[in-house]
Amino acid sequence: MLTEQRQEEILKLLDQKGSVTLQELKEYFHTSESTIRRDLNALDKMGALTKVFGGAVKQEGRIMLREEQVSQRQELYREEKNRIGRYAASLIEPEDFVYLDAGTTTGAMIPYLTERSAAFVTNAVSHALRLAENGFRVILIGGEVKAATEAIVGNEAYVNLKKFNFTKGFWGTNGVSPSAGFSTPDINEAMVKSCALAHTQQAYILCDSSKFYHTSPVTFGEFSDGIILTDKYPDESYRKYENIVAVP
Repeated sequence: MLTEQRQEEILKLLDQKGSVTLQELKEYFHTSESTIRRDLNALDKMGALTKVFGGAVKQEGRIMLREEQVSQRQELYREEKNRIGRYAASLIEPEDFVYLDAGTTTGAMIPYLTERSAAFVTNAVSHALRLAENGFRVILIGGEVKAATEAIVGNEAYVNLKKFNFTKGFWGTNGVSPSAGFSTPDINEAMVKSCALAHTQQAYILCDSSKFYHTSPVTFGEFSDGIILTDKYPDESYRKYENIVAVP
């Protein structure tokens, strides 16, 4: 298991239980105490949990500032992202005008796209290239390129997007919360996401279930602004929300 995956699992356990011990985590992950200590130290430094003697406790209202490179995120939850991407691609209908946000989960849609009459607008350089190579009509908006996410962001991108009206749109997100909505660490990226969201008839937020345990500094949409496509309900309390779809 990758370090990032193990740390996500630790946070899930904390969200479920409120506290965990070193011994519990050693047995759960079948790994050494020193490995668990390193994980807890790293998560404590990020503000994701509070280290205590012999374990850790949940950090209420934690804000996640870190954003991994695309190359790192591509390896996380690959199977879950492919399931979500396959389902999302099946929602595209003839003549749809689609916004495709930057991100690894939205990128997982591309191999499963079959509707040739649909047209796409994206702020992701890699998405645009893959769509064009697969024979789709695609528009890449202009603006500043953000290296970490390979997304085009900033005021120029915002101005470019304002002229479009989409029938469907698909977004990635760093965090999902009923109270904080959909969030991302970067205000420039949030501005572009929010603009596209406001110009879309039917919005879909694509995220694996680990994102429900994160909140990032900048909200780009309210929790009710889109249908959330995820691999599973993070816990039973989320079943009451009608806009969450756990894809088969």
